[in-house]
Amino acid sequence: MNIRILSLAVLLSLTSCNNDTSMPISIDLQGHRGCRGLMPENTIPGFLKTLDIGVTTLEMDLVISADKQVVVSHEPFFSHEISTAPNGEVISEENKRSYNMYQMTYDSIATFDVGLKPHSRFPKQKKMEAVKPLFLDVVKEVEHYVIQNEISKPFYNIEIKRNPKYDNIYHPNGQEFAELVVSAVAMSGVKERVVIQSFDPESLQIVRKIDPEIPLVLLIENKLTPEKNLKKLGFTPAIYSPAHVLVDASLVEFCKLNSMELIPWTVNDKDEMKRLIDLGVDGIITDYPDILNKMLDNLSATRK
Repeated sequence: MNIRILSLAVLLSLTSCNNDTSMPISIDLQGHRGCRGLMPENTIPGFLKTLDIGVTTLEMDLVISADKQVVVSHEPFFSHEISTAPNGEVISEENKRSYNMYQMTYDSIATFDVGLKPHSRFPKQKKMEAVKPLFLDVVKEVEHYVIQNEISKPFYNIEIKRNPKYDNIYHPNGQEFAELVVSAVAMSGVKERVVIQSFDPESLQIVRKIDPEIPLVLLIENKLTPEKNLKKLGFTPAIYSPAHVLVDASLVEFCKLNSMELIPWTVNDKDEMKRLIDLGVDGIITDYPDILNKMLDNLSATRK
């Protein structure tokens, strides 16, 4: 078991157990985009809420603004599902890509609201005024919050949202994108608790060359064998992170044999959470960390 998993086991023993007699389950509880099922996604209020719930890792997405700021956002444009324009103009599915954040300064980005619009797929999501934050501002607020509330410090799982065909359209080229993200990580003061993930193998290859100390995560949604995916990447990452439906016993064994953590996404169904825990995954990414944390509590209590 590597140092990161040992640290996560300690964190989870502090956050998911209600008494000293229960046996903690060593699993990395990751809040997807904060806790999207409960709070506005990829926002500071959402990330702080996950800390109260007891997550061990904050999962978030990164894009780049016109003034080269590292912004926390799943899309490089303002999604019609969550966004409200400051001038009252309706952001629709048809025109959302015209609100391209790579063509906007962060000051302009921060005038858009992403917390008030009801989300059709997440009806329990609390509505409040919120903006897309800078990565460094998220870290600053989170680190202050954990000290103030005597909460264990979380890990940060940050995703480079790059598709090579959109280089210099919705984001910089791979080299510049990676350099901006690695620089932000260095400035954050939490580098030792950061992993960088991406679906784009080239982005991970570039990050590895810039700073080989940062653990890397290969995101997977294709049905290729893990051998083929690793061959495409060119090295063995610290974490293999596939869509949860791709996880079976053979993949768990493959990751163990190759000394990779296995952390599937995005798991919101209780039965699926239990299936994955029983298979022996190292972590789970979920929109509902409250549900997963309660399940871990219950499972730990049965292992007294």
